[in-house]
Amino acid sequence: MHIPLDYYRVLGLPIQATSSQLSHAHRDRTLQLPRREFSEWAIAARRQLIDEAYEVLSDPVQRQNYDASFFSKPYNMEVNPSPDIPAPSVEALGSEMAGANASEHALSSNVESTEATPVPRIEIHDHQFIGALLLLYELGEYELALRLGRPYLSSGDQSLGDGQLGDPQIVAADIVLTIALSCLELGREQWQQGQYEAAAESLETGQELLLREGLFASVRGEIQTDLYKLRPYRILELLALPEERKAERYQGLRLLHDILQERGGIDGKGNDQSGLNTDDFLRFIQQLRTYLAVTEQQQVFETEAKRPSAVGTYLTVYTMIAGGFAHRQPALIQSAKQYLSRLGNRQDVRLEQSICALLLGQTEEANYLVEHSHEQETLAYIRKHSADSPDLLPGLCLYTEQWFRSEVFPQFRDLVSEDASLKGYFADASVQAYLEALPVMEEHTMSASMVARASAAVARFNGQETTVAYQRGDRAHTHNNTHSTHSQHSSTYNQTQAGESIVAHSSTRAGSGLSATATRDGDDRSGNATLPPAQRVSQLSPEGRLSPPQDTDLSGAGTSPRGASSQPTNVPFGTTLTPSQRGQTRPRMDRLLLLAALGIVGLLIMWLIASRIYAWISQVMRPPLLPGEQLELQLNQAPMPIPAPAALYPLASDAEGEVTVQVAEDVIRLWLDAKQAAMGPDHDVSLLADILIGQNLANWQNRAVSARQNDFYLNYKYPVLSIDEVVWSDASPDVATVTVTITEVGEFYKAGERDQSESYNSPLNVVYGIVRDDGRWKIQTSSIQ
Repeated sequence: MHIPLDYYRVLGLPIQATSSQLSHAHRDRTLQLPRREFSEWAIAARRQLIDEAYEVLSDPVQRQNYDASFFSKPYNMEVNPSPDIPAPSVEALGSEMAGANASEHALSSNVESTEATPVPRIEIHDHQFIGALLLLYELGEYELALRLGRPYLSSGDQSLGDGQLGDPQIVAADIVLTIALSCLELGREQWQQGQYEAAAESLETGQELLLREGLFASVRGEIQTDLYKLRPYRILELLALPEERKAERYQGLRLLHDILQERGGIDGKGNDQSGLNTDDFLRFIQQLRTYLAVTEQQQVFETEAKRPSAVGTYLTVYTMIAGGFAHRQPALIQSAKQYLSRLGNRQDVRLEQSICALLLGQTEEANYLVEHSHEQETLAYIRKHSADSPDLLPGLCLYTEQWFRSEVFPQFRDLVSEDASLKGYFADASVQAYLEALPVMEEHTMSASMVARASAAVARFNGQETTVAYQRGDRAHTHNNTHSTHSQHSSTYNQTQAGESIVAHSSTRAGSGLSATATRDGDDRSGNATLPPAQRVSQLSPEGRLSPPQDTDLSGAGTSPRGASSQPTNVPFGTTLTPSQRGQTRPRMDRLLLLAALGIVGLLIMWLIASRIYAWISQVMRPPLLPGEQLELQLNQAPMPIPAPAALYPLASDAEGEVTVQVAEDVIRLWLDAKQAAMGPDHDVSLLADILIGQNLANWQNRAVSARQNDFYLNYKYPVLSIDEVVWSDASPDVATVTVTITEVGEFYKAGERDQSESYNSPLNVVYGIVRDDGRWKIQTSSIQ
């Protein structure tokens, strides 16, 4: 049987290795033990191959003969490295994917077939196969280990029943373990390369294999831990796909739903095992939003708001305002305003409420809310751009458009290029119809006056002067509505024939003989005001929509309401009426004063009663407060990127020239930092691959895993570090030896408590063998003199 290995790789050495390096490598490889899950049979077979490699290379004659064969032999150029082990074809794998082991074979379909390059091979005995497979795994040849071991699985086409490779039960378990661990390490490599879905597929393949075989629960748990930590990255990768990839995007939303359920919401305290704390998860959600459309965000965050969740409620508001404005659906804005009332008891949301009121045409309420906002910087901006106006509506309009354009729309993948125009929003027919149908409120009536104010605000924001008059007209209509047995009110609506202007109503007491006239800016008290067609929003009320059902001629020719005096009711303000016009004599002053006093007392009593009733109704109708302390967010908070995986240390090495003393010191210090991370409390092995290579890398990775499994760690300190010598190899410019004097202080912790007996403070003289690999200097060997 032939295996695609050579003796130098078995020992983890370059071809130029010295006899001293061979001896150190053999000793290190012998002392290093594989994971405890491997059987004694696999460990013995591995040891045999290591001893065989050392025996050949340590003898000068045998090494010379081997090197001559190694450099001159025309290696087989076939894809399959061993004629005794057939490699499954792509077609065969594709046909098997429909079975129970579909994901297992899906992994092999992602592994690129070996290119037609020379592959050195060694011949081994059949009983050494599991040892060779284990060595390939330790050397990082995961794809090769998968390809060689797969035919011997229970679903493969090779049988272990004849005992040729050893005890079938033991060898089968070792092969399953090697393939599962290769899937685990391959997934971690793909994770580091940013191939998150490929990494998940590799991990799931190994996990399903172990589940199917019912073996090595501890390894399954290790794989599952990585799958949990990988989920946020998978979600980002899947949701970033084009909208045409509906199946993949749906999978991303499903994973997001699972995480939210496990955490108990966006700001929940549950453990989803992703390793993200609350702040990290909020940043993850902020980054995630840029990959979601409006409808997708609304679906996710409305569910969160019902938990209840302050953050979910706020993001729901954000989504509803964006969708309502962009898609011309003011009903969503109305819903957002109701959600904001829940948050108003916890934080200042008056600015957001004023934007909602503006978009609903409730200009008086919008102006009141923005004036009382605590957002001082934003309020100063709005005041600055409303300097020539009696209210803050022009500045609020400008701020709203800029807010949509720069801070809202960029958070939705389908609104990035959307136009943020208030004029276009108010000109939409469906928006007009909805605003006209809004119910009349006690304090903020959605009447023609408010429509006109919205028109004026937008027009002045666009640079136009607009005058809206309360006046008499030839085509005016009077609508009388009896509110009580003591008083009557009449509302006058004036409209031009073509609907070019909207005239606000005025309320007068029946029989008072007054008709109020006012202008929007207080300058024009005589004529009708009109807006340019391109900028006015007066078409919010189509002609005739607001007309009252009963007409009365303002000239006095019409019939007065029943019970009202027949005196004129349309005399302009400021006109003096004669006693004959009034139809009565001047009342006595003392009676007037008495009536006024009684009226004031009555009003005070009514105000007290009304305030009590209003307070009681408000208490009953107030929505439930959100339990617990809530996080404060701002709509204009810029999204922050989710923290990436631990950043790789930048190698300060000169990959082009020779290794200087400074470069050597940087390489050694990088190694010491990686060692501290791997053997420290977090057992982070991610940095080892950037500074170690070959067997040295596998050794330290296994040590870190062993330390984590045995619940101990070390804290290292290096008070003394000096480079004694840097020696280049004569055989290759990519190999050098660095001799270092170092003092290592190791504080040993077991189960979180320091063990003084295991701690140490030792001066050392260490020789490092470094090689240039892929443009970086890495440590291949190390030995203590």
